[in-house]
Amino acid sequence: MPGRIAAVSIVEAIAADLRSRVFSGELRSGEALTETDVASSYEVARPTAKASIEKLVAEGLLDRGTHKTARVVDLGPESVRDIYLARAYLESEVLRRLASGRTVPAAAVQANKDIAAVKSGAPLDVVEPDMRFHTSLIDALENTRISKMYRSLVGEVRLCMSRVQSLHLLDTALIQAEHQKLLELIEAGRGEEAAELLDIHLGRARERLVAAMGGEAGPEANAPSDLTGGWRAPGLGN
Repeated sequence: MPGRIAAVSIVEAIAADLRSRVFSGELRSGEALTETDVASSYEVARPTAKASIEKLVAEGLLDRGTHKTARVVDLGPESVRDIYLARAYLESEVLRRLASGRTVPAAAVQANKDIAAVKSGAPLDVVEPDMRFHTSLIDALENTRISKMYRSLVGEVRLCMSRVQSLHLLDTALIQAEHQKLLELIEAGRGEEAAELLDIHLGRARERLVAAMGGEAGPEANAPSDLTGGWRAPGLGN
């Protein structure tokens, strides 16, 4: 039994490091990740390397067909849209439910404060509290199945967030300001308005990332905001 616990912890540690390298862009889209390479790099047996790779495949960060080498998922425009729309379906209804009870999660408030604290830091520093903000809204419903559904998307959502930040597609002040407005709308019981703002918030990020991935951005990319003075991503037209 102790040996099994140790083996599981090694798999988790390797998977966590690989995950971090994917999010940071060190492992690029389409890059191959073989069991032999992972085993050699981390000085572990191939079954351990295989288990670590399989975790990232399950999270949607690696793609592997039958008897094929795993590769870092290549985020295309349609994949980006699918991921963001799946988020929107879940999160918008959660906002309505929270607003109906005027339930403002303390964890979401803290996460947004943490975003404000890293405004002048590295863009990727925003990803963790940004992810935590949205996850805490989901978890505030205290519905284990909804939380489980959302967590099945978390790997891909975080990958999208990392791409958005590394490409400087969104101003951190705008992210933080719209989060704050969402919390205020929840507290005021204005669920439909919160859901509408969420659509703008996610749609802007989605379509700017679509454009960065080689697609044609929809009008949501330039959705205006009166919260931070109308900041616009570099390279996007009027």
